[in-house]
Amino acid sequence: MSGTTLLINLAGSIALLLWGTHMISSALLRGFGTPLRQWLGHNLNNRWMALLSGIGITGVLQSSTAVSLMATSFTAAGTLGLAPALAVMLGANIGSTLVVQLLSADVSMLTPIVLLVGLIIFRLRDDSRYESVGCALIGLGLMLLALHMLGSTLAEVEGTPIFQLIMQSLDGDLLIALLVALILTWLCHSSVAVVLLIVSLAPTGMLSASTIVALVLGVNIGGALPSVINAGSSVGRRLPLGNLLVRAVGAVVVLPFAGLLAQTPLAPSTLVVCLHTGFNLLLGLVFIGLTDVLANALTRWLPAPERDVDPGMPHYLDEAGLEVADIGLSNAAREALRMADMLSAMLGRMLHLLHTSLPACADEVRRIDQSLDLLSAAIRAYLADIGKEGISDSDADRSQEILTFVINLEHAADILSSSLAQLAMRRLRRGEQFSAFELGNIAPLHDALLESLSLAITVFLREDIATAHQLIQRKETVRRLEAEASREHFRQLQEDKSTWAESGDIFQRVLRDYRRMHHHIAALAYPLLERAGERSVENIDLVKENPSKTTSAATHSL
Repeated sequence: MSGTTLLINLAGSIALLLWGTHMISSALLRGFGTPLRQWLGHNLNNRWMALLSGIGITGVLQSSTAVSLMATSFTAAGTLGLAPALAVMLGANIGSTLVVQLLSADVSMLTPIVLLVGLIIFRLRDDSRYESVGCALIGLGLMLLALHMLGSTLAEVEGTPIFQLIMQSLDGDLLIALLVALILTWLCHSSVAVVLLIVSLAPTGMLSASTIVALVLGVNIGGALPSVINAGSSVGRRLPLGNLLVRAVGAVVVLPFAGLLAQTPLAPSTLVVCLHTGFNLLLGLVFIGLTDVLANALTRWLPAPERDVDPGMPHYLDEAGLEVADIGLSNAAREALRMADMLSAMLGRMLHLLHTSLPACADEVRRIDQSLDLLSAAIRAYLADIGKEGISDSDADRSQEILTFVINLEHAADILSSSLAQLAMRRLRRGEQFSAFELGNIAPLHDALLESLSLAITVFLREDIATAHQLIQRKETVRRLEAEASREHFRQLQEDKSTWAESGDIFQRVLRDYRRMHHHIAALAYPLLERAGERSVENIDLVKENPSKTTSAATHSL
């Protein structure tokens, strides 16, 4: 076989190994991301439980990178302290060694069985959890198949003159061997794949035991590099940088003893696995008591940047959350609540504008609306990026609910800024103010709108069916308030012929705009009711509002 063919086979085997690892972690996170995250969050009451949690979840996901993304997202959002997150990463490093021990054994006979079982479970029923388990088993089967292909390819590669020359150049030069392993691990983005590659090379006899030690140390440093490079913010970079420092310090301390470790009577392949496991166990035991010290140092080295003066800039849309759907959805939900706060502030400025007719209040309403639009666009783009790798049915429903929440709040704010505030300014330019009668009828609508907004937030956060029904029922209350105010206004116009017609038209449009805004807020209850199987609620509500249209449609169908 030619050298080019061998190189292509080797690269293909490594690519298949990496893809299998990606399938396992992404499938399990897609199907069971929320329970895993909750389990991780409930077991961080002390550093030892955090360590064990990192080991357990990494053993399930077979990827310390996925656990790193979870913990990094928690710390960047402020929901997890840096010290327990560092303990989680120490456990994740140990958990990744368990994956290496499992895959380094000769389990080639299990490959077709695992693939077949994975396909059966995937096709068993239309359920996202079964699909996730099936994809994970298929990914495991592909990893086992890749390892078998890798072993066969290396058996032919080791006899080529170029390969022997490269191995001989590495042998004995511990620093170069460490750097080569570091760079290779960074390029592959998988310490498991490179360690297994070293396991395959070790029995060939081309590498001395001390060189094998240096290669394993280089793998451990290189495995921490991608998370540091891909971190988006200084706060999000603290945890991966801390993990990199722990591994680098450990490698610097252990490297001078490479010759001593090489004297162990273990077989070369066994030495690779045991050294990889022992190194991470040692780091876990030594640094578990130093997590607080390291966390304080990282916080000083990487201080949080000052917030942008524009409140429309997102605070919680961390890039690490894009890899874990439920974390990303939580980040988007937090930003959506900031939009609700902005709308509440706009309503407060609007009421002040109606009472005082100060142009500064109208300018403030427009400024907040621009910030709200900016934040809305950021949330919608973030939600679109979350779904790139595919998400579970429940996460897809939650994403749609967040999107509906964001869009309706944006529409309500647009009505307030582009219509309601402009009507108030028209009165101001005419040299008039809203009368006591008009303000007295606007106040109940304003209060009802604020109360409905609070109910909508409760529905969004707690997913309470009873509160959703209460929010829908309030549409009738607002309709009645608008109708009563409109009737009283026309009665006054009939009694006082001197009232300007245009002034009366502005008041009527203000009443209509309040009802239009309430319509968008009340619509936030529909996604939850539809998910609960109550799709007829909206139709019943439409019948109450437009009985003539419904009757006409029914007659036409007959």
